[in-house]
Amino acid sequence: MKRLLAALLTVVLLASSLAACSKAKKEEFVVGFDKEFPPMGFVDEAGKYVGFDLDLAKEVAKRMNMEFVAQPIAWDSKDQELSSKNIDCVWNGFTINGREDKYTWTEAYMNNDQIVLVNANSGITTLADLAGKKVCVQKDSSGLAALTDNPGLTDTFDQLVQVDSYLNAVMELEAGAVDAVVMDEIVAYYQYDAASGKFAILDEAVSSEEYGVGFLLGNTELRDKVQKALEEMASDGTLAKISNEWFGEDITTIGK
Repeated sequence: MKRLLAALLTVVLLASSLAACSKAKKEEFVVGFDKEFPPMGFVDEAGKYVGFDLDLAKEVAKRMNMEFVAQPIAWDSKDQELSSKNIDCVWNGFTINGREDKYTWTEAYMNNDQIVLVNANSGITTLADLAGKKVCVQKDSSGLAALTDNPGLTDTFDQLVQVDSYLNAVMELEAGAVDAVVMDEIVAYYQYDAASGKFAILDEAVSSEEYGVGFLLGNTELRDKVQKALEEMASDGTLAKISNEWFGEDITTIGK
């Protein structure tokens, strides 16, 4: 009897050990994101990482049988994070346009404009009104790239101020330290809606662009897996469902 119990215990321990090893060996899908970029990726009131892009990435990881890991990064260090393999991809309102040859990309999953956010009482209503004004933008952002590509506009500014995050840019605007912020439309409207009339958004866009998931140049294997999962999510309605949860409508573009 003792030998039987010992044998059974050995089997149980071995099974537990194998299960633990199997669980421990589940491959991680590490997603780099800017934690101050609502509603795409940010920290909620409970201290959790949340956002539209993170919900998409979490579902993709599930379909790839990988463990989802949300890894906040400094936006201007994303290239170093990718090359050092601290992250597998950048997924956080990441603009493809102008960066086509720097990363390996999925297909675009949504469209975006670079727009101008101002204080509601500023008197600024057109891009021409930015002449002589202090304009703020995030470092190494698509907004900065859009302004760099439009010197006819940018050269009229009194000053172009670069900050680490768009949340800091909006704080600078609210405090009156800058006159305007050039930023992603999806983020600007999130701030606009949350501010209860404090801000206004100009009708004229600075540029139009597309969002994609960016991988280290040459990492086509993982890109293809993510692309396949996104296409499946578009086909079965999951992309639309997540979009509706965040925006009240389906603004995704895959499969459209």
